[in-house]
Amino acid sequence: MAVTLIRGITKMGMNFTVQESSALYGLLAETSSDVIVKTDLEGRIVHASPGIRRLGVQTQTKAGPHLLDLVAAPGRAAVAAALDAALGGQSGAQWVEFPAITTDARESWFEIRIRPLTDEGGAVYGALALMRTIDDRRSLREQLFAATYTDPLTQLTNRAAFISMLEHMIAQGMEGCLAMFSIDFFRTINMKYGQTAGDDVLRVFADLLREMLRSDDIISRIGSERFAVLLPRTTPEQAQAICTRVVTTMADLRQKVGDSRVAVTTSGSVARIAQSMDETIERAELALFCAKAKGRNRLEMEKPRRLPV
Repeated sequence: MAVTLIRGITKMGMNFTVQESSALYGLLAETSSDVIVKTDLEGRIVHASPGIRRLGVQTQTKAGPHLLDLVAAPGRAAVAAALDAALGGQSGAQWVEFPAITTDARESWFEIRIRPLTDEGGAVYGALALMRTIDDRRSLREQLFAATYTDPLTQLTNRAAFISMLEHMIAQGMEGCLAMFSIDFFRTINMKYGQTAGDDVLRVFADLLREMLRSDDIISRIGSERFAVLLPRTTPEQAQAICTRVVTTMADLRQKVGDSRVAVTTSGSVARIAQSMDETIERAELALFCAKAKGRNRLEMEKPRRLPV
């Protein structure tokens, strides 16, 4: 920001002595939230604007910490590549996002742009980097992502997210199972007790799934009363045991519906994730249909595929 403003003022026809430019730079750097960093040929910080103090680095004239010391592990490779390019004389720098650890031990996100510093003969003697915080931008991005892929009622992921994750698992050849659940007689609950009561039932079941399933399992609400669970690296036998407990526990809960407490039940199914997304979902839905046809409040496994004679 400070460098940009100085260039803008210069283009307006205002000429400054070296001392005046230094004073103007200092004034802008002290009032800007951007961080300006100068490094030597090894990437060590030799000068920095006051904003760098929030990262635990004091402005100094002697070679200090390396620029990469400001970068948390997930972003180190990308920033290292940008720094190497600048120290190699490449001037077409792009903005690179990275997480940094601030003095209050809170992860904060920045973007950085690095360009080479050259002497009169064109030799590179260091790099100049401009860093700016992007926490607000990332927060907005995360909110938009959550709004796109989260079911607002249960706070589970929605059908779009479920489809994307199932496609990813199949593309990566990841073994596991797909479970589907459907609240029994859900339309009757809505008609008899009202939509508010129906919403309460959905939230109770969503909380039950969160409590009973493992941290690696991915739970989604994919329809009105329908839920899907991706169980990575799980055999059909393991999935059957997990999902049977979900069905029986839901039936044992005396959920308050309207003015009374009743046993709300769910039907479930399990299918192995294999071949294609459509084929996997089809097998799980067919097993769920069988669970409902056989009286509901039960879990059905997919039927073994018949081999051609």
